[in-house]
Amino acid sequence: MQLKPKKSLGQNFLHDKNIIDKIIHASNIGPKDEILEVGPGTGNLTELIISQNPKKIIVIEKDKNLTSILEKKFLNKIKIITKDILTLPFEFYSKRNFLILGNLPYNISTKILSTWCLNNELSVSKMILMFQKEVAERIIADVNSKSYSRITILSKWKFDIRKVTDVKPNSFFPKPKVHSTVLEFIPKKKIHKIEDPRNLEKITRIFFSQRRKMIKKPINILFKNLKFDYKKFNINPSDRPQNLNVDKYLKIVNEYENLSG
Repeated sequence: MQLKPKKSLGQNFLHDKNIIDKIIHASNIGPKDEILEVGPGTGNLTELIISQNPKKIIVIEKDKNLTSILEKKFLNKIKIITKDILTLPFEFYSKRNFLILGNLPYNISTKILSTWCLNNELSVSKMILMFQKEVAERIIADVNSKSYSRITILSKWKFDIRKVTDVKPNSFFPKPKVHSTVLEFIPKKKIHKIEDPRNLEKITRIFFSQRRKMIKKPINILFKNLKFDYKKFNINPSDRPQNLNVDKYLKIVNEYENLSG
């Protein structure tokens, strides 16, 4: 039976062996690794993950038709969770250290990544993830660039990120209309401390909701009657959101937490 990919779930199955090999090489899977694969599709990448003999493989697949295919194909070699990745509780990740691999559904890829970045229960050795190329460019963007955005800041708070490879549409079935990029995320050894990660989400959302406006407006929204010292952060009220580097955003979050109690 020919499996028909579901457009509503953003299904594009990776079949290019060369790209799959590059993902496996970047993953550097060892015998102690606990793998979490998101969006395994028909299991082309899963097959190679199994061949690396990791300690455990968990796959998250929302589509019940696909999970039945995976069950028949791999039997008891993997554990399958038939759920939307975004519905998994934070506790699912606690007291584990995953190596995460995934061809993330493009329509929710930034939501998945930001949820992981803001989850203090999540511990990973690394993540190898595929995104629409335009989204990948936003994730790895430099300050003062057009692509610099909220997801840049959330990602670079906890991870050092590098590009593994670009992926052409013909590497998938069906062919998407966009190009893709695989990124590697390595956890930073020292992470800037924030009391509540939701404050970073809130502050970046307020700043970038009007990215062309001067930062004076979001600062006034956030700090209201509280005195905000621009000189302390070496920034100007006339700066735009893309002019502030990641470190400055993290320090603004600290200031917000200190002043708002």
